[in-house]
Amino acid sequence: MIPPGAWLGLLGGGQLGRMFTMAAQSMGYRVVVLDPGSQSPAGSVADDHIAADYLDPGALQELASRCAAATTEFENVPAAALRFLARHCIVSPSADSVAVAQDRIAEKEFLAAAGIEVAPYCALQREQDVDENLIPLLPGILKRSRLGYDGKGQAPVTSLDEVRTAFVKLGAQPCVLEHLVPLELELSVVVARGFDGSVVTWPVAENQHAHGILDITVVPARISKALAERARAVTMTVAASLNYNGVLCVEFFVLRDGRMLVNEIAPRPHNSGHYTIDACITSQFEQQARVLCGVPLGATDLHCPAAMVNLLGELWAGGEPRWEHVLRHASAKLHLYGKAEARPGRKMGHFTVLASSGEAALALALQAKSLLLSEAQAGRLKSA
Repeated sequence: MIPPGAWLGLLGGGQLGRMFTMAAQSMGYRVVVLDPGSQSPAGSVADDHIAADYLDPGALQELASRCAAATTEFENVPAAALRFLARHCIVSPSADSVAVAQDRIAEKEFLAAAGIEVAPYCALQREQDVDENLIPLLPGILKRSRLGYDGKGQAPVTSLDEVRTAFVKLGAQPCVLEHLVPLELELSVVVARGFDGSVVTWPVAENQHAHGILDITVVPARISKALAERARAVTMTVAASLNYNGVLCVEFFVLRDGRMLVNEIAPRPHNSGHYTIDACITSQFEQQARVLCGVPLGATDLHCPAAMVNLLGELWAGGEPRWEHVLRHASAKLHLYGKAEARPGRKMGHFTVLASSGEAALALALQAKSLLLSEAQAGRLKSA
C-alpha cells in the first residue's frame, strides 16, 4: 500500500484529472500533472504541474523519479509513455490495456475474442476496401479507428458513395463501419478492479446523448434487475479479460428486441459515472486513487437515486449562466471544471440532482436545465 503523503503522477490535464486530483488530495496524497497545456483543469488544482509533451523524455523521467505511482485521465495518452513509467513506478491502467481501447478495430477484435456481442461491423484500412460487401451494414456509422470521441471522427452513411466520401473526409485513416442498430436505450457500467483481482461495480446508468455527447444520466437505470445484472456481469468480464487494473467504463446498446451489445470501452473514469461523486459511498475518482495506491476498494452503494446533466459551452452564450437555477434545489450539486473559454460542445461542468427516485431526480434536473437553456438562447438572440 502506498500511504497518504506520497506523490502520484497524472497524465492529462482535463476535467477527469481535476476530479481525480481533488479526490486523491482529500485522501492526503499529492499530485503532479503532466500535460502540455499551460492552463488546464487538473493543473490548476494539482500540487505541481509539468507543462510538457507526454513523450518528453525529461518530463517523463521527472515524473518517474518523483512519484510512487502514475495514472491517466484520458485514453489517448501514448502507450510508450505508460511503458516508460511502468519501468520506474506503479502504473494503472497498463499500457497494454489502454492500447486496446485506443483503437476501435483492436477493441472490436478483443470483444469478439472474449465472446462479447457487438454491433455488426467491418474494418476499413483503405479506400479500396469500400465495396459491395459493405452493403449489408448500411445504413451505418463510419468511425475513425483512433482519436474519436464525443461524436467526433464519425459520420452517418447510407450508401457506398457516402462511405467513400466520409472515409476521405476522416483523413483516409483506418475506420470501422458499424451497422446502425435499432436502439431502445443506452446504458453504461463503471467498474473498478484492483491489482489483487478484487472487483466492484457501481449501479447501472441510463444515458441520453445529444449530437454524440452525453447529455443526461439517470441512476439507477430504469431497466429490469435481470438486464442490470447482465450488464454488470459483462463489464466484469471485460475488465478481467483485459487484466485491467483501475477504473473502467463499458457502454452498452440495448436493442428493441432485448439484445444487449457493447458499444465502447473507456479505460478511465467516465462522464456517465460523475453521479458517483455525490450519490455513492465511494466515487469513481476516489476508487481510481485506491486502486493506484493498493488501498482496499471502497463500497459503491448508492445513497439515493440521481440524475446528472452535462453543462456544455453553449450555455455561456449570454455570459455566465445564472447558477441559482441549479443551486436553488437543495439536493442539487454543481461542479464546474475551471475552463477559461466556453465553446459550443465543450464540457464546462455538470450538475447532479439527488431525489427519492430516478424520475423525481430527472424532473428536477430537466427543470433546471430548461431554465439555463432558455437564458442561453435569449443571450444568443440578443448578441445576434
